[in-house]
Amino acid sequence: MGQAISMTVDRGQFEDAVTPWEQEPWRAAALGWSERELARHGLEETGPREVRVRPWSILVRFRTGAGERDAVWFKASAPDAAFEAALGGALADWVPGHVVTPLAVDAGRGWSLLPDGGPLFRHVLDAGRAGPEAWEEALGQYARMQRDLTPYTDRMADLGVPGGRTRELPEIFDGLVEGNATLDPDARRALRAQRPRLLDWCGELDAYGIPDSLDHCDLHDAQLLAPAAGRFTFFDWGDANVAHPFASLLVPARAVRERHGAEHVQRLRDAYLDPWTDLGPSLPELRRAAALATRLAALGRAVSWFRLFPGTPATGCAEASALWVNELFAGSPVF
Repeated sequence: MGQAISMTVDRGQFEDAVTPWEQEPWRAAALGWSERELARHGLEETGPREVRVRPWSILVRFRTGAGERDAVWFKASAPDAAFEAALGGALADWVPGHVVTPLAVDAGRGWSLLPDGGPLFRHVLDAGRAGPEAWEEALGQYARMQRDLTPYTDRMADLGVPGGRTRELPEIFDGLVEGNATLDPDARRALRAQRPRLLDWCGELDAYGIPDSLDHCDLHDAQLLAPAAGRFTFFDWGDANVAHPFASLLVPARAVRERHGAEHVQRLRDAYLDPWTDLGPSLPELRRAAALATRLAALGRAVSWFRLFPGTPATGCAEASALWVNELFAGSPVF
């Protein structure tokens, strides 16, 4: 079947990316696995395949009908994000209705086969069918999902999801400072001098007693789907870690500020915090925890830049990671 179907490959701006897609045995195995799983679900291909090769993942879109939504997606994540396949399958069991349920998962190879989950939230916003209030609904749902996931943090770690818990952040910071070759000696000394501030923030945040959960770490408007009004599903967990849940607010708060204006950001924060108000801390304390967590979330963003296929030039990613480490101390607070 695969030889009779045409295929286009989009490499974007990443012609120098080194991925398994260039290896014929790997490509044949991945496409063959996808074909067998499509057949197992009674699905037939109806058009050309579209391949998207990036330094961090490989996507193949299989058409399975005449409509735009009649599609199935194969995804292979880079080795440092290969946990995404197993995590996606586990989330479908733990929090069904909140996530895209895979049609198939090969956890050992980091492969997933995913159904089309409906329109991207970004497209809904672009079309004017939703505004900032929809972000409030989405973040409230996301927070409830995180509450449901708090008992599963150790099981996530067993699946290979990286750790980013508050108590681990000083060590993560040290590794980012010492291991990034794009930082010169003066930059390293300046960052080390700020480390006591990091320790103070971590201690204060831990004292509020909010349980760790899953942090998506890159929850912008193209990382969630809006299949129906007031309903959202979350996907693309390749940047995720086990961390303070409020760290997830960093990316959506910035996205809302950029698209809708700063006046909507505090309402977004409070809509997200509402499902956490029964844990003991007062609302002002939860707001302070959110301010601390979103500042510390810069470290999760810094780490995620290195989850690439081996061999891909990583200088640009190292520079981006260094920017996030500096953002920890130099950036303006989100709230």
